[in-house]
Amino acid sequence: MSSGHKAGMIMKTRQLGKDGPMLTEIGLGAWAIGGSWTWGWGPQDDAESVRTIRTALDAGINWVDTAAIYGLGHGEEVVGTAIRERRREVFLATKCGLRWDDQKRVTNNLHPASIRKECENSLRRLQTDYIDLYQCHWPHKNVPVEESWGQMTRLQEEGKVRFIGVSNFETDLLQRCQEIHPINSLQPPYSMINRKIEAEILPWCRDNQVGVIAYSPMQTGLLTGKFTPGYLETLAEDDWRRTSRNKFFREPLYPAVLTFVDLLRPLAQRYDKSLAHLAIAWTLMHPAATAAIVGARTAEQAKANIGGAGWEIEPGDLEKIDQWYQELIAPLL
Repeated sequence: MSSGHKAGMIMKTRQLGKDGPMLTEIGLGAWAIGGSWTWGWGPQDDAESVRTIRTALDAGINWVDTAAIYGLGHGEEVVGTAIRERRREVFLATKCGLRWDDQKRVTNNLHPASIRKECENSLRRLQTDYIDLYQCHWPHKNVPVEESWGQMTRLQEEGKVRFIGVSNFETDLLQRCQEIHPINSLQPPYSMINRKIEAEILPWCRDNQVGVIAYSPMQTGLLTGKFTPGYLETLAEDDWRRTSRNKFFREPLYPAVLTFVDLLRPLAQRYDKSLAHLAIAWTLMHPAATAAIVGARTAEQAKANIGGAGWEIEPGDLEKIDQWYQELIAPLL
């Protein structure tokens, strides 16, 4: 560890996939750190972002997840600045496949040549000569996945990336990739109220020894307890959640989620944990889960999030959560 850096607490780790590294149960998600763009979370202070990342590392987290598209490249630049002197301490994950033009219009592109160009750009912005985990961000309907995945494997063979994975892929695409070269990890959304991957995707990953690093365990803030009927109107004008068509932020799901969260409050209190901690711990309880990506915009949030790892929810309470989900949320999905 570099001189002058505090040793973090010892966090529980799990192996990523069949032969991957040991990752702390929580990784720092850098989506909001990208700042203002179409899918941003409102203005973000870069100095605070750097402090947030370094605080997370000091607290014991050993990996950071970002993407080229976050802030249209800016998120990677901030991450690169934050970890420049601590590169060997950090398992660095980023993603490709979403490109933007001079008018900031975003398009999906997983053509092999585009992936290679993106990788070079990410290496430059992150100020590093290798990426630990490189991931296809979203599938691309117009490019055969065999072509995209073939390029990912070549980048790995060349040493530009150490491990390769995908995000938001369904089982059919996962299987096609797996037949070409083993997938190290899948990054899917997964939370108490977003359980779509439980039926097929998580069992497939477990059977094929593919690591699962779940994003949005707090469902982009909905499971933190901060949201009220009028809370969306208090968010920054350019916070994507304010104008999103995402079903969780719209009738009839939004009020149902608020009711669900209210039921969770006394349960979290019994563990002397926050609602956010409960949400993170729930995601980590699934046997196929390797770790959870937890976003933070401030150093204080980064430190607080750690309370979601290292403990388990009792079986009886898991049953209660499932019952509330089946009664309130499942009928509306």
